[in-house]
Amino acid sequence: MNTPIIRADGPAPDRARPQGPDHGQLPVPAPDPAAPAAHGAPAYVHGYSDDEARRLGDQADTLARLLHAGTAYPAGSRVLEVGCGVGAQTVHLVNGSPGARITALDRSASSLAQARAHLAAHAPHATDRVRWHHADLHDLPFPDGSFDHLFLCFVLEHLPDPVRALTALRRVLRPGGTVTAIEGDHGSAVFHPSSPAAHRVIGHQVRLQAAAGGNALMGRQLHPLLTAAGFTEVSVRPRTVYADASRPGLVQGFTRRTFIAMVESVRADALAAGLTAPVDWDRGIADLRRTAEPGGTFHYTFFKALAIAPADRPVDGAAPVNAPTTPAAAPASGRRPAGTRTA
Repeated sequence: MNTPIIRADGPAPDRARPQGPDHGQLPVPAPDPAAPAAHGAPAYVHGYSDDEARRLGDQADTLARLLHAGTAYPAGSRVLEVGCGVGAQTVHLVNGSPGARITALDRSASSLAQARAHLAAHAPHATDRVRWHHADLHDLPFPDGSFDHLFLCFVLEHLPDPVRALTALRRVLRPGGTVTAIEGDHGSAVFHPSSPAAHRVIGHQVRLQAAAGGNALMGRQLHPLLTAAGFTEVSVRPRTVYADASRPGLVQGFTRRTFIAMVESVRADALAAGLTAPVDWDRGIADLRRTAEPGGTFHYTFFKALAIAPADRPVDGAAPVNAPTTPAAAPASGRRPAGTRTA
């Protein structure tokens, strides 16, 4: 795991805390200033294991209709997927926009290798429409205005300074181009049977991600973040997942194999950080699993944002960006290009 250890003066294990009612309110902890992520090189809190790659694939496939609905780029559009990871979302991007030209970028060379293989296995017809780049989003190897659209899914939650990252990305987006950003929010998890122990293990994951320089409560902040980065016409829409016994595919694909698997993956780090004791962690996970059993329910909200790069506002410190002459170029009014639907 890549999670930095929280300092020894952090909170006591669960057993030392009051065991009264818990209404699911998760804290928004400040990142640990000692974490490596503070210098723009965030640690990925979930790690880079094969299990995590499978979890990302399960998540993308289970939520494809929910998260990608309304995103279809016109033929010939130049689309930059930022933080493509193992290619779990790339497959759905190419299938949803068969005429678009996708550039997929990630800072992990091993993830890019997995992404190439994943695309070849699941969308072999599209391998010639995707270019792969090993680079950091804060130091993009592209000229100003190189892309018509940007797509980020579960990326901003891992960054210590998302406004800085979005501002850097705006440089490579042509005026009038769009950015689509999708994020979850662990504070939106509501389930039955309710359990203080289950809410606490989710809170431990939130704390660990903050220590790594990220924010597992990112979804609720998308509008102010995009606005602060200089984008206009920002719109954010919730995308809700609800799973019960009548939706076994979501119970298996999301509740068990996406959300609970994500929380389970940080067990060793939560114990090493002194956030909890093994018996308390195991109780919380057992209660989370109960929500996926008969009689249980699970609810979670993702947030999908769409915004526009303004035609008359250059990136701070950069020269004004000139729109390239392509059929997909937006009119001077700054309206969304034809064929790009709302969030």
